[in-house]
Amino acid sequence: MKTPAIILLTLALAVPATWFATRHFPATTAAMSSGGERKILYYQSAMHPWVKSDKPGRCTICGMELTPVYEGQKGVETTGDTLMLTQSMVQVLHVQTAEAKKRPLAKTLTFAGLVDDDARRHRIISAYVDGRVEKLFINHHGAEVVEGKPLAEIYSPTLLQAEREYRSLSGELRSNVALRLRQMGLSPEQIAVLPKKSPDALTTEILSPVSGTVVNDEIFAGQYMAAGQKLFEIADFSTMWFVFRAYEQDIPWLKTEQAVEVTTPSAPGRIFKGTIAFIDPNFDAVTRSTQVRVELPNPLVDGRRVLLHRLYGDASVHLDAPEVLTVPRSAVIQTGPEAVVYVEHEGGAYARQAVKLGRRGDEFVEILGGLSEGDKVVTNGNLLIDGQAEMNRSFSPPPKAAPALNDTQYKAVESFTKAADAIAAALAKDDLAAFNKAIPEAMPATESLAAALAARTDLADAMKKLSDARHFHVAADLASARKMFHPFSSAAVALLEPFRKGDKPVAIEVFECSMVHKVVPGAPKKGRWLQLAGTTIQNPYMGVEMFDCGTKIEP
Repeated sequence: MKTPAIILLTLALAVPATWFATRHFPATTAAMSSGGERKILYYQSAMHPWVKSDKPGRCTICGMELTPVYEGQKGVETTGDTLMLTQSMVQVLHVQTAEAKKRPLAKTLTFAGLVDDDARRHRIISAYVDGRVEKLFINHHGAEVVEGKPLAEIYSPTLLQAEREYRSLSGELRSNVALRLRQMGLSPEQIAVLPKKSPDALTTEILSPVSGTVVNDEIFAGQYMAAGQKLFEIADFSTMWFVFRAYEQDIPWLKTEQAVEVTTPSAPGRIFKGTIAFIDPNFDAVTRSTQVRVELPNPLVDGRRVLLHRLYGDASVHLDAPEVLTVPRSAVIQTGPEAVVYVEHEGGAYARQAVKLGRRGDEFVEILGGLSEGDKVVTNGNLLIDGQAEMNRSFSPPPKAAPALNDTQYKAVESFTKAADAIAAALAKDDLAAFNKAIPEAMPATESLAAALAARTDLADAMKKLSDARHFHVAADLASARKMFHPFSSAAVALLEPFRKGDKPVAIEVFECSMVHKVVPGAPKKGRWLQLAGTTIQNPYMGVEMFDCGTKIEP
């Protein structure tokens, strides 16, 4: 799936590179070797660094003109996931970098939702008794009402009889009738003034139980009503609910009491500020979302509320997370499950580094693993670098296999790997005593290995590094033990890893830790170690705290 994209990226890289090369590097050897000018060592393809020639020409793979490499210069190199670029190529690609830093992760979330009224202040007023509506004080919906003020005046024989009984009785009997009047819908204040009510009055007022706006009225003057019939519906619009749906990826950012700004087309230019009051814990499995409620003050202007019922609106939630390690979003390349960045090193080296991502902000993304504060990551030109690295991995010639080991050498390797595995296993378990006990076996095993490989001139350099690193001494603590182990392990892996393939492969597993620099001061971030074949990962650098942390390196 990545092939078409890689080809396009390669073309994009090749065109400016070719232009730059033809403008800045003449293609004639004579011009550069005469008059005391610098000598051309060879010609090299900037796109495929392994293609070299002693005379001008074009790359045999992509057709790009070869670039001269002068005496004292270092050509373009690539090793594994690391791409070496000259300063000229960096300028052509407009490569820009930024440091990984700890900073607050700012993010703005936007949602669409509806403005609704406060359900806790929404009331339906029904008839308590049979009767007839004699007069309406509120005869249209949208009218503003005040708690305790009359809504209608009704005539009810049942209610009228109960009122007369109340006035004619006293003591406990009156109290019993008062309870019945409450059941018929009268308020305590109405009952208290009944003794003063004229005996000729035939009607009773229905009072509003809350202040608010009439959203529905279903009666008219002169209409007969039955007990239980709906009369009015009142909503309190002084505080509105803005309700929106938040999806799974939004939930980690949201919490109650968070400030929210809401805008609506019906009030252009106005921003209504509120806070999140409720996040519904009942997640919808179909839409993968849940409802969030924001409470908004709704001012009364010119006799009406600014926010109307069931309006459409947009919400903006401005978030600031505590300081976390971040990089610019443009630095991250993610075309599948793995996210990678390119880290700048000295000498024009750009290394591909897998990272573990956290939350994504507006401009930055949280890094949970793979980078340290201060690392320089490529923010511009990284797509071209990645495309070139992918092309290099696809077209680079396979490494030459190391000559096979004979029986004597193979036995020496087996003995050495057992000793090295014992040292790594001791450190993985934070067992300092076991580490000091395994040291005496590692030294003679290394000497036997050196003797067995003495005739192998191709391994002389690697064997010398291993021999120099084998001089252990009794460690006083785990920190010093790991400091001694690191160069020994690195040299052992470099020596034996080429023999994991072939007719008779060495039976070892190789693992890698990306946080070695945290336990071994001055060491590179990544460090490898070997274990016996078939064993599960046991990290000697991080110990029991992160026992099974690391990556298996396939042969």
